[in-house]
Amino acid sequence: MAKKTKTRNAATRLSKVRRAEKKALREALQFPLADALFGRRSRRFFRGAEIPDGPLAYRSKHEPLPLSELERLLVLLAVGGVTGWSNLITRHDRYAPHFSNYPGSASGRTLISAAGFQTSEIVFTDDSGTYLFRTRDFSVPVERDKHGRSSVEALLEAHKTRIEKISDERIHLPRREPYMEGHNTWVANAPGSLLVFPIGDLAQHTLLNIAFYVANGFCIYDDIHHRSIPGIEKFKDLVDVENPYPLTFLDQYSIAELSAELAVGSFNGQLILQALGLGGWSFDGIDRLTILGASGDPKVPGLGFRFDHDPRWAQPNPTGRDGVFTAFCPPHFSDMHAATEALYQRKFGPGGPFHPDTPGPWKESPRVRKSARPFDPRFRECIALLAQYMIDTFGKFPATVPSVLILMYLQAHHLDLDFYDKKFQPGAYLKTHRDHIKQWHPELREKKR
Repeated sequence: MAKKTKTRNAATRLSKVRRAEKKALREALQFPLADALFGRRSRRFFRGAEIPDGPLAYRSKHEPLPLSELERLLVLLAVGGVTGWSNLITRHDRYAPHFSNYPGSASGRTLISAAGFQTSEIVFTDDSGTYLFRTRDFSVPVERDKHGRSSVEALLEAHKTRIEKISDERIHLPRREPYMEGHNTWVANAPGSLLVFPIGDLAQHTLLNIAFYVANGFCIYDDIHHRSIPGIEKFKDLVDVENPYPLTFLDQYSIAELSAELAVGSFNGQLILQALGLGGWSFDGIDRLTILGASGDPKVPGLGFRFDHDPRWAQPNPTGRDGVFTAFCPPHFSDMHAATEALYQRKFGPGGPFHPDTPGPWKESPRVRKSARPFDPRFRECIALLAQYMIDTFGKFPATVPSVLILMYLQAHHLDLDFYDKKFQPGAYLKTHRDHIKQWHPELREKKR
């Protein structure tokens, strides 16, 4: 009898929690954007934290509190969820009346991406393990209504299927330099926290930029060795071989564009923290080689990405992990000709942005999509020639920047309001933070009583 009573009581508590979460979700979705923007702050002191010395010395009286499944999913959705079909790029004089053919994905996500390249995926880690949130080429799961809105509840349900567990452990980061910046050692990746970070395929992004160059009549030359790309002269009808762009300009432009994609995803996540009443901040103070798996310490494997060394490079070059995330370059492709063919399939094959059977936002979506000119074999040969030169000459692709890029991290955690009440003036946190435990975790208030 006692066992049945316990089971019934547990079911009752779970029902209360779910009702509370639904109510809290509705309120969070009504949170004003202006309040998120102007009320945004990095709020680092979490439940279970300790600052051992200095004017802000304080030890939390609370145990760490992990995010609930719903809280976690809302943060992930904000960082890189699919929210509808991309409108792509509408017009270009050079292609008219054809559609511009730059983008790599048909889906639109919460984060921005230069020319719709969309080469990043989202990784996150918490007390339950390490995961991939695979949304880069996720077909739109929920249609928008006539007012341009989608059901967030339906989006959340659909995006659950995009979470893939890749480890039962939280990513291990020693709490010391050089693994993380000294000012983050007391707080980053702490118990109870959620650490989210987009990973970008800079190799694919650079390959897409080469395709962009060729489509617009541009090519590159090797400004490091002061020479033109051998064989490019046979494509002078496609590109202006007399006025090429520097190879280093291509690399720097690509890393700048992808950096914006990664940073905006992290910032979007920080905005949703304000609406949810969660603490946390967006930052770059964790060593990216450690995260990817190139720390040099077998006890700190990170994500376990493959990485290579070369005396020509200042740092090791991670390229990916099979089955998880791999860059569009060797050794994950036999050469850049194979990578170019894979890029072509991503853009023009089934599910791609320029395949007529891919749904879209237009009234005549098949007509719009198939109007983009596909990359013919000679066009692809020109792309591959430029890309293969880079790897043949510099040993990797891209030539002077990493194949895989991490820039910004987002940490989310539950605030210890006692710290802010004791150490800060009023207004250190928002109403959502003040009410968070009551609204999202009513079971904790019941335990306290």
